[in-house]
Amino acid sequence: MKKLITTCVVATVLHTAHAVENLSVAGDGGAVTELLDMELGNFEVWMGIPHSSVKGLPEGTFQSDKVTQGVPMGLDADVKNVFSMIEQAGQPVLHVSGEIYGALTTKKEYGNYHLSLWHKWGDKKWPPRETVKRDSGILYHCYGEHGRFWNVWKTCLEYQVQETDLGDFIPLGGNAATPKVPGPQAEIRGDFDDKKEKRFDPASEVYSSKLGYVHACSEHDAPHGEWNHLELYVVGNDAVHVVNGHVVMVVENARKPDGSPLVKGQIQLQSEAAECYYKDIVLTPIRGFPAGIREKVRLKE
Repeated sequence: MKKLITTCVVATVLHTAHAVENLSVAGDGGAVTELLDMELGNFEVWMGIPHSSVKGLPEGTFQSDKVTQGVPMGLDADVKNVFSMIEQAGQPVLHVSGEIYGALTTKKEYGNYHLSLWHKWGDKKWPPRETVKRDSGILYHCYGEHGRFWNVWKTCLEYQVQETDLGDFIPLGGNAATPKVPGPQAEIRGDFDDKKEKRFDPASEVYSSKLGYVHACSEHDAPHGEWNHLELYVVGNDAVHVVNGHVVMVVENARKPDGSPLVKGQIQLQSEAAECYYKDIVLTPIRGFPAGIREKVRLKE
């Protein structure tokens, strides 16, 4: 693993209760999983509500200008091949058309891992987001039923993949569930409980728990059309977001609404009205944060 680049002001503190100390080797000997294959055999697909402008759908498919409200297409209903595998330079690549909101969801749950993948933007944008930033996302520790959030995604923690916002954090709840389901809770450094813009501040000695959307401490996007290397390290209920070698977000003490630690779940990749590509999606089991991460953070005693 290449040496990580420090870009935030100071190292970040993690709860040692949720991290394994004094590890010479981070891996636990488990099998490394390359999640992509040409058949997408490690995934299932959930499709949300098509915009009214989408053509070529089966007769009777519910469509709306409000794509977060109504009847979703559901499981294994990707009739437009929103998620498809292609080859580029002899390499398997996931193409996400973005035409309909959807979730490419791992069949298995995962905890204690390093997720490494590459992402780049395409050119196409779709209603209702054709005039705003291109958007996607890596959802981790997903649990509960499909479609809990906006009739598309599960309850989860989100590693934001959006233009100029790579690595931001969002907890997704169950606003489409009946009854509505609260989202996960976590702690992030920064004194922003009552501020409009919330930004991870590794220099802060204050933890905020009223999170919502939290910006990364720095931005490191590659130019449009170039690949970004995105990494997610998860140990117990702590997580580190890395963008192009830069540690940009640390999420600590993630837990479900009942207070139980949120330590594992499925992984979802979002289709959210923007064309994009993913490749080299590799998941490596780990027992603790590796040296390259631990060198950049201070573990709380």
